[in-house]
Amino acid sequence: MNWSLQMRVFISLWLVFEAFQINAQNFYNVTDFGAKNDGSEKATVAIKNAIEAASEKGGGTIFFPAGEYLTGPIYLKSNITLHLDAGAYVRFSDTFEDYLPFVQSRYEGLMTRSFQPLIYAYEEENIAIVGRGTLDGQGKEWWYQAERLGGDKKENYIYFDQYEEENADTINQYSPHVTKRGFLRPPFIQPMYCKNIRIEGITIKNSPFWTVTPEFCENVTITGVTINNPPSPNTDGINPSSCRYVRISDCHISVGDDCITIKSGKNESGRMMATPAENYTITNCTMLSGHGGVVIGSEMSGDVKKITISNCVFDGTDRGIRIKSTRGRGGVVEDIRVDNVIMKNIRKEAIRLNMFYSKVPEEPVSERTPRFRNIHFSDLTIDTKVAAELIGLPEMPIENITFSNINITAKEGIRITDAKQIELDHVEINTEIGPALEVSNTQDIEIFGLKTYTHHEGRPTIDFENVKEAYLQGNRATAGTNIYLEVKGAASENILLKNNFLDQAATPVKKSKDVKYKVKID
Repeated sequence: MNWSLQMRVFISLWLVFEAFQINAQNFYNVTDFGAKNDGSEKATVAIKNAIEAASEKGGGTIFFPAGEYLTGPIYLKSNITLHLDAGAYVRFSDTFEDYLPFVQSRYEGLMTRSFQPLIYAYEEENIAIVGRGTLDGQGKEWWYQAERLGGDKKENYIYFDQYEEENADTINQYSPHVTKRGFLRPPFIQPMYCKNIRIEGITIKNSPFWTVTPEFCENVTITGVTINNPPSPNTDGINPSSCRYVRISDCHISVGDDCITIKSGKNESGRMMATPAENYTITNCTMLSGHGGVVIGSEMSGDVKKITISNCVFDGTDRGIRIKSTRGRGGVVEDIRVDNVIMKNIRKEAIRLNMFYSKVPEEPVSERTPRFRNIHFSDLTIDTKVAAELIGLPEMPIENITFSNINITAKEGIRITDAKQIELDHVEINTEIGPALEVSNTQDIEIFGLKTYTHHEGRPTIDFENVKEAYLQGNRATAGTNIYLEVKGAASENILLKNNFLDQAATPVKKSKDVKYKVKID
């Protein structure tokens, strides 16, 4: 071997050695810090020491090799990655004392101090939780205590009384809006005021409360995550609240509450923080058990803007897309797009936009008045109990909502009330009972290419009551249609039908006696 070749071989070996050394320095195996991987004792201190050692070197990967680990809460620092190897199973302690002292948190849209989240970060950046392992929150004890101690009766505060003496300084900092809720469970993963977060590949189960809930964060990626919570109270899947630039993709979610929820704070607290949830993409996800597939609100007082939901399957959720608010919330939900989604076996409404989430008396329009606008649905296949329900406020109608290229099989059709600027374009709705479309107290509605193949004696395909400025074009009454359009209500006016194919309807248009204006048919 000549000298030149020897030098090249030496340099190559040296580079490999250096790369190995750098890699070894960046990886911190928790077992090297004393963690037992047979689940026999808590590894809380060992994990903390590994994170501290990595942080002192500017960051690194905290590695959990295959095995079972028991731990209390984990605090992530900047430039730290938790990596769970395939076969790594991390169980979190269900001893409540392990999660004291209280830390800054947000509970159902209200700022407060509460138990430490199982995995927490505050004002950190470049953090990640990745791998093929499993995180188990062992939520059963938390769920039991929440049900036993929840509510607003004084006797339900018994658990906090146990800590009143040694933790008086933190207990006294509870928000008065939240203490009346009784027992506050910690979320599973809650970074607050953090940047550049990645959660990838892991399985999460049995969360005490909301599962993945970034708050006031920027640049969040959640991909390839599986979340399994059994029937349990408020164990939502992914709840990014008041965040910017969020990407959720390729996740599989089955939980005890909503699968994915977007929030931005509640009432005065949310308006005071004034931090919207904006620029979210949700794609290629499957949702099974859950109250809703993707839900916005009801805590949306800081606004929710620029959200896209696409290429998802909801199978067996209570509702598909749900947007909810009420008087007193304030805030705006706007610029929402839902495309290319299949909803099957939906137990209630496939789509529900509801501004009457709680019964609050009517009040003048103010900062307390919520608004829903610029929301668009297209290319959906739906099998459900109720096709859709849109419920605005008389003083603040839902506005600029469109439905395009949608096929629906449902027990009941679409119901719309207190809305304006509504468009249906090539929507097929086949119902078991009632009209395909019922509209009341609504202004400016356009309907193109709507049809149904199911007909019900004495019931119209489209039912209008107190509708103004309606335009119907290119629609077709299929064989067996009794009444295609029925118009009722003294406020109904300026209704025009043009270039429709209604010959197969026994009664193309039926107008009640209280309708003052003629329905125009061209």
